[in-house]
Amino acid sequence: MNPYKIKSIFIALLLLAINSSIKAQTTSLKLQSTAVPFMMISPDARSGGMGNLSLGMTPEANDLFGNTAKLTYLNEPKGFLINYTPWLKDLGLSDVYLASAGYYKQLTEQSTFNTSLRFFSLGNIDFTDESGLTTLPSQRPSEFSYDIGYSLLLNDKLSIGATLRYIHSRLVTGAFGTSAINYKAGNTISGDLSMFYKQNLDLQGFHAGLLLSNMGGKISYSNETKNKYFIPANIGLGVGYLNKIDPDNSIEFGIDVNRLMVPASPDNSNAEAVSSYFNQSVLSSYFNSFSAKYGMPFSESLKISVGAEYNYIDKFYLRGGYFLDNNKNLGNMQYFTLGTSFKYQQSKFNISYLVPSGGGFTKNPLSNTLRFGSIFFF
Repeated sequence: MNPYKIKSIFIALLLLAINSSIKAQTTSLKLQSTAVPFMMISPDARSGGMGNLSLGMTPEANDLFGNTAKLTYLNEPKGFLINYTPWLKDLGLSDVYLASAGYYKQLTEQSTFNTSLRFFSLGNIDFTDESGLTTLPSQRPSEFSYDIGYSLLLNDKLSIGATLRYIHSRLVTGAFGTSAINYKAGNTISGDLSMFYKQNLDLQGFHAGLLLSNMGGKISYSNETKNKYFIPANIGLGVGYLNKIDPDNSIEFGIDVNRLMVPASPDNSNAEAVSSYFNQSVLSSYFNSFSAKYGMPFSESLKISVGAEYNYIDKFYLRGGYFLDNNKNLGNMQYFTLGTSFKYQQSKFNISYLVPSGGGFTKNPLSNTLRFGSIFFF
């Protein structure tokens, strides 16, 4: 399929998801659809090499994109980092990507400040009307988030982190096709709360991380509808184990379990169900996501990451991992990843690779995904 048609279909599906006048499926199909799904993409190459594993692993500068509670344990007092991920490369899309940058600084021995920016580009989209004969103005959909965070060391083994986030999502603006709705960019505020525990001062043994992310307001894409859409609130728990084989070599294993705290979308042909869905408050939606009425079946609601990292004298790293999303309605996405990094003087360079899987219609669209990252310490 032509990649430009793929992008047009992708944007159209996003618009259908945010247009309450559309009548959808007649069968019961539970899906957790959210606005700004780019916030669920892991931006950094270290976690990308371990199947998106990060919450309970040993601290690294890229944790400012996730479990910021770990930043208080970094040996380097401040650093600047950048990451780049070409997205959906195996579909032939060359201008869809996720880029991120961040900075952290340890204010005292117990506290750290951090800030970061993520930018997701969907490239240039050429629109036509339903007949395909009339060309509509092209647009360049994009989304970004900007974070400010603070981490605090409570004692030698326990730390916490808090992040405030602004999210901006511009899919299309103005009228789309024959729709009477004028679309606009959506904006909202959210926040993260995180915690990290380590068994021993040198990180030998077990450590664990907890993250509540994207806890915040709904988002609207038009002033002409009262419906506002949930962002991807998530709860994640991770556990890691570090074995220092000798003074030069160590290996670490870990597992993360994540779950969206977003209620499942209703059948849009049921007006009462649609109204009930959109009338939920943000707080009640978190609890409803675990209920039988709005929640996903437990076996399908979890996203699991497992991985390992080998470290040689804190200069050279090898990584591997596996990711599983057991939601049968979304294709039971699963894949293996590989990664490596090396440190040279005051810089560290990370790269990860998503191993191709499937074939034909079952081919994973994320196959051959590469993530690149650099960290510069001061």
